[in-house]
Amino acid sequence: ALRMLTAASKIAVASVTGCAAYVLTANVAHNSGDNLHVTSYPWSHNGIFAAYDAASIRRGHQVYSQVCAACHGLKRIAYRNLVGVCYTEEEAKALALDKEYEDGPDDTGAMFDRPGKLSDYIKSPYKNENEARYANNGGYPPDLSLITKARHGGADYLFALLTGYRDPPAGVTIAEGQHYNPYFPGTKIQMPNPLYDGGVEYEDGTPATASQMAKDVSVFLAWAGEPEQDERKKAGVKAIFALSIAAVAAGYWKRHLWSIFKSRKLTFH
Repeated sequence: ALRMLTAASKIAVASVTGCAAYVLTANVAHNSGDNLHVTSYPWSHNGIFAAYDAASIRRGHQVYSQVCAACHGLKRIAYRNLVGVCYTEEEAKALALDKEYEDGPDDTGAMFDRPGKLSDYIKSPYKNENEARYANNGGYPPDLSLITKARHGGADYLFALLTGYRDPPAGVTIAEGQHYNPYFPGTKIQMPNPLYDGGVEYEDGTPATASQMAKDVSVFLAWAGEPEQDERKKAGVKAIFALSIAAVAAGYWKRHLWSIFKSRKLTFH
């Protein structure tokens, strides 16, 4: 028994040590370099009972379409996903019809181009990674479908990055084709500042400042990374409500109905 206890103690110590080493390594990896830690912002969709801002999602999609889509894809989002969120079905169909997709083969075995439809996924601006790197001096613009899940800080990081372009401080050398951004790991990023005041003209008349566009596209990409969030929250509230009723019913049954059988006494003569 003593040997078994000693072995278990060693395993426990090794596990704790391993976890501590992992956490320390992760923190060092995250905090290494000169990049700044992002600020946490009070996003309207972060609360337990909060939902995405549909107007902000629509504006964010406009920013993505007119600015980000030139280099970044959104391959996990189809036009049908936009229906009922920020566009009507007719509006989403019109957006899809503006794009052409390769389809086929036809009866002759040839491929052909056709107008887009709701079931089509938003196209990437490049056919493959090699073409993307060639067009961007070796840099690879990532697909933005899950960018808020792939980056520490999520929407906070995106907003900080998009509004964080600065002139390099004294002593920092920036190579040609690179730009200084203290929120990017390593502080040197190939993507130039994409957002400027008045860069887009919002349909709803909202002033298109750089910070407003950064906020809207961050909300849009947060939705793209988790489009089922609102439905999941609704389902969670319904489940909690149903379980609460079940708990009250179970408590009443236990206290007032089943208790008489539990406490009764049987005698035999």
